[in-house]
Amino acid sequence: MTVKSDVLHGTLDLIILKTLDAMGPLHGYAVARRIEQISADQLAINQGTLYPALLKLSHRGWISTKWGESATGRRVKFYAITPRGQRQLRTEETDWQRAAGIVTKFFKIAKTAK
Repeated sequence: MTVKSDVLHGTLDLIILKTLDAMGPLHGYAVARRIEQISADQLAINQGTLYPALLKLSHRGWISTKWGESATGRRVKFYAITPRGQRQLRTEETDWQRAAGIVTKFFKIAKTAK
């Protein structure tokens, strides 16, 4: 049985930007489902977490919004990464790669004999 966890603190912006960069414009529900699919259902994204994050990214100019129609014919807001968001994504990817590398070093520490 798979247990879904919340998104790691501080990673949601990166995950949303990366998803939109890779997939192109998506509506909010599709963003959440795609993140869950990419994580092999290890992450759970709920509306109370996703939509405030999308609003924040939009206010920062990292994503743009446009009304459109979903595959089912519903009127939905589509989100797309902007050039400014792509620059931010590159910065965040570099920062997370560096941070992950540092943490990985600590997993490799062997116990020393006393």
